[in-house]
Formats: sequence, structure tokens, C-alpha cells
Amino acid sequence: MDAIVKKLHDHDNRPTEAEAEEAVRTLLRFIGDDIGREGLRDTPKRVVKAYKEMFAGYDQDAEEELGRTFEEVAGYDDIVLVKDIPFFSHCEHHMVPIIGKAHVAYLPDGKVLGLSKIARVIEIYGRRLQIQETLTAQIAHGIDDALHPRGVAVMIEAEHMCMAMRGIKKQGSTTITTSFTGAFKSDPHEQVRFMTLIRG
Repeated sequence: MDAIVKKLHDHDNRPTEAEAEEAVRTLLRFIGDDIGREGLRDTPKRVVKAYKEMFAGYDQDAEEELGRTFEEVAGYDDIVLVKDIPFFSHCEHHMVPIIGKAHVAYLPDGKVLGLSKIARVIEIYGRRLQIQETLTAQIAHGIDDALHPRGVAVMIEAEHMCMAMRGIKKQGSTTITTSFTGAFKSDPHEQVRFMTLIRG
């Protein structure tokens, strides 16, 4: 069980839903709105419900999700690439969305993952407060630890709303991060192949 999830389960001292709803009311008052008006009466409940869904990754175990592998691969040992996997996360600095797509590849060493597992792992790590660099590394190392392939490659391309909506306010800019393990890290040819397949 990964450390964040383990810590939450070992020391589950979360506020109650009622306390979380009161915190939302406090924020609504802070921004200057009237919490008694009709449109905002149920907003605290809706926000808490939305947070449960958007941050469900804290209650999910990526290692467990990756636990089942398949060994009947007929000797296949070449690259497995799943690209253009849409995801969202939230910036841990301002708690606003990060929206993008992930590309994940690995070189099997006798066993493979179900393709949906890769998307699920991105979702689990994404549904936590993140920075893109950490998210990229978590996906790569999570797959590497569970599958023990000859190498893993991850690229994330994302737009950060903390940059688009506030501060410098530059909409449409994209941040790209990569993480490589094994053969993808040691062999430039494999990195080039990964990039070519993504862009191809």
C-alpha cells in the first residue's frame, strides 16, 4: 500500500462531512457572497460530494490495482504503449485543476498488464493533490515496482489552471514532463522510439 494511502488509513483523523460543509460556508463568506441566497444553499453539500469524487485517489491503492498481471504473452517482449490517456488532477499549491493527457509505455519481461490498469493508475494518482513532476514519477515507479519490466516510460502533457486562471494568466500553455526507468533511461534509442510512437 502506498505511503499516502497507508498514512490516511492508519491515522484517519479527517473532519466530518458537517465540518467540511462549514468550511465551504466559510470560504463563501470569505469571497463576499451571501451563503443564505437560494443558489448557494446546497453548495456546501455539493462541494463536499464533488471533493469526495475528485480526490478519491486518497482512498485507493495503486499497488493493489496493478497487482494482477498476465504471463501468457506468446513471447511478446516489444514495447507496449498506451497514449493519449485523458486525466485531470489538482495543483497542490492552489487546488485548481490540472488537465491533460498521459502516454505510458513499458518493455515487458515475461508478463504484461491489462491495458485498463494503466489508465486506472493514472486516475488514482491524479485524484490527489499533485504537482505534475510528482505525478509523472509516481506513475512510472508504480508500474515499474509492480510489473518489473525492462523499462517504463511516461510522458504527461497538461495545462495548469493555476497558470491560466490566476497569476500570469496565460491560457493554452502546456507543461510536458517525462520519467524513464530501466532500458528507457539507459538507452537513448528506446527514448527516441517512445517519442516517435507518441508523435506518430
